[in-house]
Amino acid sequence: MALAVCLLFDRRADRLVRDLWGRVETLGVMTLASHTHGRHHPHLSLAVLRSWDLDQVGAALAALPVEDPITVSCHGSLVFPRGRVALAPSVDADLVRRQERVVAAVEATGADLHRNYVPGRWVPHISVATRASSATLAAVTTTVADAVPIVVRLERAALIDSGTGQTWPLPHLI
Repeated sequence: MALAVCLLFDRRADRLVRDLWGRVETLGVMTLASHTHGRHHPHLSLAVLRSWDLDQVGAALAALPVEDPITVSCHGSLVFPRGRVALAPSVDADLVRRQERVVAAVEATGADLHRNYVPGRWVPHISVATRASSATLAAVTTTVADAVPIVVRLERAALIDSGTGQTWPLPHLI
C-alpha cells in the first residue's frame, strides 16, 4: 500500500488517542484501531510514499540531523473526503521545516511521494475515523470535541507500512 514516515507519541498521548478511538468505535464507526490489519499506531505522518526502496529511504532519514521532541496541541477536528476524521494539531515553523526536510530526503532516493504530502499541500493530522458516514459524522466530531484538548509529545520516529503495520523504528527523532 504505502510507506509512511511517522512521528510517534509519548505513552500518555498514545493512550489518550487509543481511548478516543475506542469511544468512536462504540458509535459503530471504524477507526485505526480496527482499520485493515488493526496494528496501527497513533501517529503524525510527515510523508507517505507510494513507491520506495526501504533501505535507501531508511538511510536517507538516518542521515538527517537529530531533532528534539516536539509538542503539538490538538483543539479540534478535521474532516477529509470519504468520512475521514482527524485531530487537528497545532503547527509551528519547526514542524513544517521537519516535514520539508523529510520530503526532500525521501524524494532524493527516488521514492514517489503521495500528492497530499507535498510541502505546501500537507495538512498535518492525527487520524481518528477512517470512514464516518454522513449519518455518524456529527457524533464523531462531537466525540472528538469532547476529548480535546489533547497535548501530544512527538518523541520517536518510524517508517510504517500502512498495508501490513510493519514498523521500522528510525535511529533518532527527525
